Amino acid sequence: MKFNYVGDTGLMVSELCFGTMTFGGVDAGTWSQIASVPQKEVNQMLKAVFDAGINFIDTANVYSFGQSEQLLGQGLKDLGINRDEVVVATKVLGPMSENPNDVGLSRYHIFNSVDASLKRLQLDHIDILYVHGVDAKVPVEQILQSLNDIVATGKVRYIAICNWPAWMVAKAQAIAEHKGWQKFIGLQYYYSAVSRDIETELVPMAQDHNLAIFPWSPLAGGFLTGKYSREGSSEKGSRRADFDFPPIDKDKAFNLVDAMKELAATHQVSVAEIALAWVRHQKGVTSTIIGAKTIDQLQSNIKSTEINLSKEDLEKIDAVSPKPKLYPGWMVQRQSRYRQ
Repeated sequence: MKFNYVGDTGLMVSELCFGTMTFGGVDAGTWSQIASVPQKEVNQMLKAVFDAGINFIDTANVYSFGQSEQLLGQGLKDLGINRDEVVVATKVLGPMSENPNDVGLSRYHIFNSVDASLKRLQLDHIDILYVHGVDAKVPVEQILQSLNDIVATGKVRYIAICNWPAWMVAKAQAIAEHKGWQKFIGLQYYYSAVSRDIETELVPMAQDHNLAIFPWSPLAGGFLTGKYSREGSSEKGSRRADFDFPPIDKDKAFNLVDAMKELAATHQVSVAEIALAWVRHQKGVTSTIIGAKTIDQLQSNIKSTEINLSKEDLEKIDAVSPKPKLYPGWMVQRQSRYRQ
């Protein structure tokens, strides 16, 4: 397993990060369509993850309303994992109850959420705390001050960000720089060969600010596993049958899967492994978040690190992969030719 630096922090994480959104799901509303893994299987997966050399684990308070954190924390305890050998990340934003203050990025909720997450995880600190998205009711400066203060307590080591637009991330970094506060160290964003939106603004911004990129849903919600065709899914009870997310252009996605099937046959691997290898090859990517409902899926995802795609392989995917052509990005590219 290869390890990469997280920005300029000196912290190193494995090139794969194990995502735990599939943990739990008992009486968890919409999350029950995604999550189904109980404690016994959680422990088996965690053992396989650590045996493979993965040291980076991702969860969120809102995953099955705390069940994911609980199962992860208990699994780490059951396996006797050395705390200094694992980087644990969780998140704050989503509603955790009907309490009107048990949601968002207010100082009140950030501090309460961290305490609740630590209790569920059975840990004394969180390595990376993500803000899980935008809270339009709280000014960015106030959010940053709260995050800076929670790091000062020792309960959180680093802060990172999910699902903010590029301009807001850049604004936050500038405010933190000016105030001498903790800055974000990385970005967790949806990125796959069938959805390359972040390449327009977020990837260049991340490179300019030396921010790590941690892609989530690199298989596009299971679509890039090869089990979907224009006639439907070949797997009973597939995730997208119950939870069709994240959104993709399916006509273009089918063309991409066809191309990936050819590459998978050439490399003698699965389509999913090709899709994961593609993400790993993209610029700026530090650690790709993989998830699984079964140990077989997990082992297959881990094997993707053994695949090295050639320039020709990547060009075949690029030829059918829907690349964003948004203004002013295409105009910047056009007008920059004189500098090339």
